Amino acid sequence: MLGFRLERAPAPLWLRGFIPILAILVTFVLVSVLILAAGANPLDTFYQLLILPLTKATSRAEILVKATPLLLTGVAVAFAFASGYYNIGAEGQLYAGATVAAFLGTQLEGVSPLLAIPVMILGGFIAGALWALPSAILKVRLGVDEVVTTLLLNSVMIFFASALLNGPWRDPISNWPQSPTIAASAQFPQLFARTRIHFGFVLAILAVAALWWVFARTRFGLDVRAAGLGSEAARFMGVRVGRVMLLAALISGGVAGVAGVSEVAGTQLHLIEGISPGYGYTAIIIATLGGLTAPGVALAALFLALVDVGILSASRELGIPTYLGEIIQAMLLLVTLALLLLNRYRLRRARA
Repeated sequence: MLGFRLERAPAPLWLRGFIPILAILVTFVLVSVLILAAGANPLDTFYQLLILPLTKATSRAEILVKATPLLLTGVAVAFAFASGYYNIGAEGQLYAGATVAAFLGTQLEGVSPLLAIPVMILGGFIAGALWALPSAILKVRLGVDEVVTTLLLNSVMIFFASALLNGPWRDPISNWPQSPTIAASAQFPQLFARTRIHFGFVLAILAVAALWWVFARTRFGLDVRAAGLGSEAARFMGVRVGRVMLLAALISGGVAGVAGVSEVAGTQLHLIEGISPGYGYTAIIIATLGGLTAPGVALAALFLALVDVGILSASRELGIPTYLGEIIQAMLLLVTLALLLLNRYRLRRARA
């Protein structure tokens, strides 16, 4: 009698590259059911979601604006995950960088932009790295689960920023919970006229390029990937896994902090409550869907930015709820994780 059994075996290379595309297709098939339940046509919805924004110059520019923090946080999470350190704290690290940027930005009045902007970027990087440090030390020294500690520290930083905005930084005129506007010399320059694309997008591209270079051309990148694939085997190879994991966690937190700087200096020009609509959590989807690679992270970030922009058009034209975009993101993560099992297991025929 013939049957099937699941056995542990690596998937062929062609299938590994096809998994992100398959995940997107399966996700949209599942989402189609919700669209039909909302009384809309799935094909019209997907046109509004994925095609129409690419046909308008203003929408294309807005996609790049949305993609900027997603690229930075995606790189941050992918770098940590590749080392075996599961940093779920990019959201809090982003807020740490944004808070420091909001403070430094008001202190740099009259300073040349050539000095003010690098100071803010460096300050945000250090703030994000320092906020990632406690969880990293607990993981490396005591073996405490970093998923729990990084997730809890998100709330601590968000509430700390909220306390500042509702306390000493509250606008005395409008009574609105926002920090003072940063100095003009500390604001990121706009890259193109009549668009919101700013210097933060350049930083995001550099971060993606740096991720590729580290993984493809450096010994440290090799050590990071070895530690992530198997810590015991990496130790046997002579890799100092604890040190590599600690450095990866700090770099990850620092890059997420730069994403906060980008939002303050390039988009909002001050710190506000909800400056991030969950970029740090969306970065987990980006890193996973992108396969922890630089090209994958770039494509995944741009795709989710397209969904963010397109859902507004679909909601306006077809009456689709705007939270459908969040449903797509959550479902995409679940489907991707499920399909990633194909990398490790294969279904084979077995005779009973």
